[in-house]
Amino acid sequence: MNEIPCDFGSELRRRRGERGFSLTAFSRMISCSKSHLSKVERGQAMPSREFAKVCDEVLAANGELVALVSGEDPRGTRRSKMSTLVGLPSSPSHFVGRSELLARIANCLTDDCGSTVCAVSGMAGVGKTALVLRGAWDAADSFPDGCFFFDFGEESPGGARDVLDSLLRLLGVPKDHIPSRPDAMANLWRSQLSGKRLLLVLDNVPSMATIAPLLSAEPGCRLLVTSRRRLSALDDAVHLPVGVLSGAEADVLFRTVGGDRAVHAADHVVRAVVEHCGRLPLAVRIAAARFRSGPTHTVTELEEMLSDEAHRLELLDDGDRSVNAALSVSCKELTAEQRRLLALVALHPGPSVDLRSVAALADMELPRTALLMDSLADVHLVVHESPDRIIMHDLVRQFARRLLLLHMTIEEQHSAVRRLLEHSLRVAVVADKLLTPQRYRPPVVLDDFPPRPAPFSDREAALGWFESEWRCLATLCRMAAGQGMYSLCWQLAFVLRDFFFLAKLWGPWVDTHLAAVESARAAGARAWLAISLSNLGVAHADRGDLTMAGQYFRQSLTVYQALDDEHGVVNSISNLAWTELYLGEYAKSLDGLRTALQHYRRLGNRRNAAIALRGIALLEAELDLCPAAVQHAQEAREEFSVLGLELDVVMSLNCAAWANFKSGDHRAAGADYEEAVILAESCGSRYEQARSLTGLGNIRQALGHRKDAAELWARADALYGGLEPVMLGEARVRLAS
Repeated sequence: MNEIPCDFGSELRRRRGERGFSLTAFSRMISCSKSHLSKVERGQAMPSREFAKVCDEVLAANGELVALVSGEDPRGTRRSKMSTLVGLPSSPSHFVGRSELLARIANCLTDDCGSTVCAVSGMAGVGKTALVLRGAWDAADSFPDGCFFFDFGEESPGGARDVLDSLLRLLGVPKDHIPSRPDAMANLWRSQLSGKRLLLVLDNVPSMATIAPLLSAEPGCRLLVTSRRRLSALDDAVHLPVGVLSGAEADVLFRTVGGDRAVHAADHVVRAVVEHCGRLPLAVRIAAARFRSGPTHTVTELEEMLSDEAHRLELLDDGDRSVNAALSVSCKELTAEQRRLLALVALHPGPSVDLRSVAALADMELPRTALLMDSLADVHLVVHESPDRIIMHDLVRQFARRLLLLHMTIEEQHSAVRRLLEHSLRVAVVADKLLTPQRYRPPVVLDDFPPRPAPFSDREAALGWFESEWRCLATLCRMAAGQGMYSLCWQLAFVLRDFFFLAKLWGPWVDTHLAAVESARAAGARAWLAISLSNLGVAHADRGDLTMAGQYFRQSLTVYQALDDEHGVVNSISNLAWTELYLGEYAKSLDGLRTALQHYRRLGNRRNAAIALRGIALLEAELDLCPAAVQHAQEAREEFSVLGLELDVVMSLNCAAWANFKSGDHRAAGADYEEAVILAESCGSRYEQARSLTGLGNIRQALGHRKDAAELWARADALYGGLEPVMLGEARVRLAS
């Protein structure tokens, strides 16, 4: 059994105490549990070499802590048999995370992995150089014939020729024996490697062609390459893409570089700072270094400064390092077409974007769009989330908006946004029709435009699309209002309405329809003003804000009456009746719902007629007319089943269950609620599923089974916490239990 080095633990505790770090604070800094740290310090747990390295770096122990675990010389020189040159730069300070990547690099350098080349690629500032240097130093003992480092950045115009000349001299070849022809020089280099074990680290490599003369088949030699490109032409290499840090790793890096004040900052504030930095190591290091040495007093102040996107890139520049400069290098070799596309993608408001939307922005055919996006992914300016979807890092987006869009006129930008809005609306209309096929829809302007294929063909896929895209669509809706594209604004709000109803996303529902109302007023579009006011009222009513809902419904009714729109007038009467139902004004509500039911049946609007009938059933349940309520709820359910409206079927089932519960028929109520749970899950309504489970819990509570009731209520809360008692009888019963 390995002996636990107790002197490491006591030395660690001593140094931690000298720096004034508490056990809790230090455990956060090194991403280690407090209990494990305590055990190591007391000699009850074995520290790994990686653990010792992290502690050594944070405490600035100059290798002395690592030496207690691994037997290295505390002065920083390795105990090895190497007598030749190790030209690697010093291992980077404050290195955090990357354990899996380091393990893969170690496998490539020290084991027979089938390749002599390891290519590490990633976006500017992601920490590629730091990673390969750490990996190279860890493996340096395996290369007794030398470890060399060359930077192919902008300051090395000579490329492989200069590197070959330097390498041959380092290996002892006299200057006058080095040929002038590059291919002859490469031949000599390869001959010199015979039988040697040598490591070559090549940083910032622009292309495979640049380093081709340096490649060798010598099994004992290794090349460790970094590039902002994928270097796909290195067919036989092991390719390691590097992404941004995890949230926890970025937190540790900021606290470590930022000094004592950063160590003691609140977790949520530090996390906000590193998220503003996109968890990009370069950006996190710059922000932390500026905080450590700058005038900013608290991390909260730094976070407030970084929250301003307009000035974020300026803050991420400490004179020697700059995110702007790093990204500029990545963009330097782009073609005009690539630059234009990158700038246009930055106009998209979402964190990710599908290729069809990019094609709409660029007014480009989809195959060409896909090809260009692949070329941008090759240089890590975008990342493929899936084959047809890409992600742009926040700092790349801000860089493109600030610098690349300057080369595009405002008119070009507005045209691109309009194309994106029109494309998004087309797809959203298709999705909305699949979600609620029987919904009444006024004529949509874009119905006259040539349709583009939608990325789905059934309700489930349409629902999934809405779930992934609604934030972007809501932002586009507000963008349309802000840029005077009023009709696109109110139409987008309209097609989002049923998804927001299903998902109970009242906040964005209200926000989009407020924009729609203002857009309709600005354009003098009274019909769309009435529609938007009505849907705004439904949003308020659905979340229980009945007074505000009534105000919007009355405004909508006034506009519909002025337009002499019978369908709109009836809808407003029906909506007001529902509001009166929840307010307990049963006589007014019953009159309004019966009037609406009569008109809907005369107009042939079967869906709205069934909705009015369900409202009458709920009202009858409140008046303890339970048999009639059950009958009307079942009639509504049958009509919805014929129409294929799954969500309305579930709502009618829950209505019948509630009426049965009120009548004391727990068996019938339980059967309805059980069926509703299954159907609500299948149609994607967590709200109605939670309502059904709450009802089942009420039944178990009424029967004296409190434990069962509590379990059912907990399941309901996990699906949808906070059912509104004003709107749901089930929630009122539970509240009174």
